[in-house]
Amino acid sequence: MIHRFTVRTLRLAEVTAADFDAAIGLKVHPAQAHLVAPVVKSLAEAYVHPGVAWPRLIFDGDRLVGFLMAFLDIDFAGDGTGADIRSGLWRLAIAAGEQGRGYGRFAVDAVAAEIRRRGGSRLTASWHPGDDGPERFYLRLGFRLTGETSGDQVVGELALDQGFRRVPRG
Repeated sequence: MIHRFTVRTLRLAEVTAADFDAAIGLKVHPAQAHLVAPVVKSLAEAYVHPGVAWPRLIFDGDRLVGFLMAFLDIDFAGDGTGADIRSGLWRLAIAAGEQGRGYGRFAVDAVAAEIRRRGGSRLTASWHPGDDGPERFYLRLGFRLTGETSGDQVVGELALDQGFRRVPRG
C-alpha cells in the first residue's frame, strides 16, 4: 500500500501590491458573509490605524486560504486612561471551501505568538453570537466569554500564559 502525504506549509504574509487583488477577492462562505467585513474594508481600516492594525494573508504553500487582522495595544475602553490595554484578533476570514482544515486555528495561534512576542499575556476577540457564528470555534480553542460586548458582538478572551486549552466537543 502506498501512502501519499501532503506537506502543508502554513505561513502568514504581509499584503503587498502583488497579492492585493487576490486578497480583496477572498470570499468566505456566502452564509457567513454577514459575519465578517470584506478584506478591502479591513485593509482600509489598517491604513487609517497603522500603529494598531496588523493585517496578514494566510497561505498554505502558495495558495491564499485566508486573511486575518490583529489589533495591537489598543485602549479597549476607549476612555483615554490606558487602564485597559488589549491586543487580539480583529478579523478572521477563511476562504469558502477552505474551512475545517486548521487554518483558523493556525491564524489564532499566529496572533497569539505575535502578542506574546510583544509581551502580552491575553488575546481578545469578538464575534457575532448565534448558531451561525464562530462562537463554538473560539470556545473550543479555550476562549472564555468576558461578559462584555463590542457593538453587537460578544467579547472573549484567551489567556496566553498556558497556550491553547482545547475544549472537547460534546
